[in-house]
Amino acid sequence: MDALLGVAVLLGSGVTAGVLFAVALSVLPALFAMETATYVYAHKLLGRNWDPTMPVVVLTSTVLALALAVLADAAPARVLFALAAVLLLGVSAVSHLCNVPINRRVKAVEDPTALPADWQDPRPVWRRWHLLRTALAVLALCLNAAAVTVL
Repeated sequence: MDALLGVAVLLGSGVTAGVLFAVALSVLPALFAMETATYVYAHKLLGRNWDPTMPVVVLTSTVLALALAVLADAAPARVLFALAAVLLLGVSAVSHLCNVPINRRVKAVEDPTALPADWQDPRPVWRRWHLLRTALAVLALCLNAAAVTVL
C-alpha cells in the first residue's frame, strides 16, 4: 500500500511542481511581454482550466503525503512526507490567499482596452507569489521523492 501511495504522491507533487515551473519558465515571460490589454485577455484564457484543476491536484497530493507520514514504517520517511505535506499546504495557501485574489481582479476587468485610471498592473506581485509557490512545490517534490526512497 505504501508503494502505491508513494507513486500517487510523486505523480501529484510532480504535476504540481511541473505546472508551476512551466508557468514560471514560459508563461510568465510571455505575459510580461504583452501590452496590458492583451495580457488581461490572455490571463483570462489561461486560468480557465487550471483554476478548477490545480487545487484538486495540490490538495490531493497534500492528503497523500499526510497519509504516508502516518502510515510509513520508516521514521525518516514519515518526517520527509510530513514536511512535504506542509510545503504543499503552503502552495495551496499562497495560491488561495495571494494569487487567486489577483486572478479574480484581472478576470473582473470587462474591457481590457478601457482600464480604470487607478488600475495597477498585477503582474509583478503575481509573479513574486507564483515564484514562492513554485519553490515550495519543487521542494515538496524533492522531499516526497526522498521519502519514497526510504519507505
